[in-house]
Amino acid sequence: MPDTIREVMTPSPHTLDAGASVQEAARVMSDNDIGDVIVCDGENVCGIVTDRDITIRVVAQGKDPASTKLGDICSKELTTISPDDLVDDAVQLMRTKAIRRVPVVEDGKPVGVVSIGDLAIDLDRQSALADISTAPPNS
Repeated sequence: MPDTIREVMTPSPHTLDAGASVQEAARVMSDNDIGDVIVCDGENVCGIVTDRDITIRVVAQGKDPASTKLGDICSKELTTISPDDLVDDAVQLMRTKAIRRVPVVEDGKPVGVVSIGDLAIDLDRQSALADISTAPPNS
């Protein structure tokens, strides 16, 4: 069983600048079969945007994805974790904060993302969430 976040995280997260458009983030998510993009201000992590954020904060509000900036819709009260933190700490953090994805940051730079699906796969391969997380995407 893995002990540290480094062992379960998805490395090399996709990042975009806060000035990038929501449409660009959606394209990155689609092209890479991912559900989040870490938002940066220069080299510093300043937020995260998920496919759900795009749906709720842009599409449902009638905003233009091509002109809406990520910095305007990303979750800015960001919870991060270190790659050397324990997996158990990530589980507790996700429960306490009711979040599904946590950027992994080392020396102020994003180095990965750990998701509830990553944890399910590594902690209980027989769980329904692990099955869903490893299934191929719908076309």
